[in-house]
Amino acid sequence: MNTTPLYRQLANHYLDAIRSGTLKTGERFPSIRLMMEKHAVSLSTAVQVCRELEDYGVLEARPRSGNYIRQPDTPSKPIPIALPPPLDTEVYAGIHEQVSSVLKASQRATIKVNLASAYCAPQLYPLKTLQDNMLKTLRQNPHLLDTTGSTCGHIALRNILARRALTSKTHLPAERIVITNGATEAINLALRAVTCPGDTVAVESPTFYGLLQILESLNLQVREVPATTHSGINLLALEQLLQGPERIKALIVIPNLHNPLGSIMPDANKARLVQLCAEYHTALIEDDTYGDLVDTEQPLSTLKHWDRSDNLIYCASLNKTLAPGVRLGWISAGKWHDRVEMLKHTQSRGCEALSQLAVSAFMGTPSYERYLRRLRKTLKQQRQHMSAAILRYFPQGTSVNTPQGGTLLWVELPREYSSMALFHEALNVGILISPGDIFSNTGRFGHFVRIGCGAPYSPRVDEALATLGQLLKTQG
Repeated sequence: MNTTPLYRQLANHYLDAIRSGTLKTGERFPSIRLMMEKHAVSLSTAVQVCRELEDYGVLEARPRSGNYIRQPDTPSKPIPIALPPPLDTEVYAGIHEQVSSVLKASQRATIKVNLASAYCAPQLYPLKTLQDNMLKTLRQNPHLLDTTGSTCGHIALRNILARRALTSKTHLPAERIVITNGATEAINLALRAVTCPGDTVAVESPTFYGLLQILESLNLQVREVPATTHSGINLLALEQLLQGPERIKALIVIPNLHNPLGSIMPDANKARLVQLCAEYHTALIEDDTYGDLVDTEQPLSTLKHWDRSDNLIYCASLNKTLAPGVRLGWISAGKWHDRVEMLKHTQSRGCEALSQLAVSAFMGTPSYERYLRRLRKTLKQQRQHMSAAILRYFPQGTSVNTPQGGTLLWVELPREYSSMALFHEALNVGILISPGDIFSNTGRFGHFVRIGCGAPYSPRVDEALATLGQLLKTQG
């Protein structure tokens, strides 16, 4: 009896056809609907077949056209028989306990080298400038601490955010922006505005584990849609999901420098994604926390740029780019603005004004752009050093994404290795990493690790990566 999962059998079937030349580079691959009909398989099985072939570099999705055979960047590696369970066959549940156990173990341990953080090292942030601005702000506004702020936030900061959005071809009127306690509150508000407990929300797979915690805490059902380091969310799989019988109330995506994938969604995909969600009346929530950390001088476009129906809720924060301690984020909620404003008032009232004014005083000067340029350059160098060391010390067959910005690397280990086992072994020697298991509820990322590159590369970091490599070799 063949115990190989059906989606694996079909993936091997098509991979053999591609390798033998029966299916040639540039030819259109059978559609998901056709596979379902010809092979009598479910939607999730057909999607998983495409996802596996895409993972192995022989398939690419073209917006509004379909899947096409492509020449792999590297020689194809053999597909092992034993794999995690198929993607997206069950409604998501129970990630919170796993994430919590990882976070609690991290908090109890004595950490010598933190390779799990998505933040930059403190010395890379303009902390002295912000401290000086806060003192100056208090001298100029002696009654600032004995007055309550506006629910929507201080107009000075909202005006600057609105002006900066124009550089990415995004129109965010200041009066339609609400300042929040980081992006976490912004996303909470967005979800509460467009869903009720029990509703179904779609997310990328993998996605930021904190988002999965938020969704579970709001009693929402979740469908995971596959995403890649090349182009982000798979639009064909998403469209199939939206066409299905289940009502998808909202979709949350990180289109620019995705956490953890590091992907940047192509502009054509962004436009199509916005159109799809509008067509199927699915609220689209955009998390743009990392966009300002892109390597290029030209800002990345946002999904909001293509929004013509006010069906998109834009969320962002300064936690990664400016200063984690100020906890400043914002939300522009489109047609849900009034509801979000009232939810914000109910949930936490207005954010304190001191940090808003101090940050505004810095962001409103040319010094802010100079600071961002220096930060991007430094982070690029740190990512390059970290990536080279990982490939040097980790087992043969390890691969690392090459993001065009940000503080994160998404590392794929050979499938026989366990990132959760590595997490616990590393913690015992004072090294903290983020195991891939916590970025999805599917079990598909147990051999992935997220590595933070926010700290300057040093002998201590190099030694920690060498230690991780040795720990992995003991698993093999």
